[in-house]
Amino acid sequence: MRGTTCRLEILRGTGHAVDVVHDGASANAVIAAENFDLVILDLNLPEMDGLDVLRAMRARRNHAAVFILAARGTPEERVKGLDLGADDYLIK
Repeated sequence: MRGTTCRLEILRGTGHAVDVVHDGASANAVIAAENFDLVILDLNLPEMDGLDVLRAMRARRNHAAVFILAARGTPEERVKGLDLGADDYLIK
């Protein structure tokens, strides 16, 4: 978590607002309530899978850019994420 905190502080230090949530249900609720320019989305989230969060975003016609950052990186998984509306799929 230390490395993640450092990266968040770098983003904040360059003037970016950063919100962090740790489960899919919270992510879905925050994304529904706020406007974001970019969502960096993990797929392995408790309570609600990241792909379900993305699906819900796009169903609400939320067009924020979405980068999936995931440990899962088979070609089929990447295609599925991109087909659901992710702008990019990055493997950890």
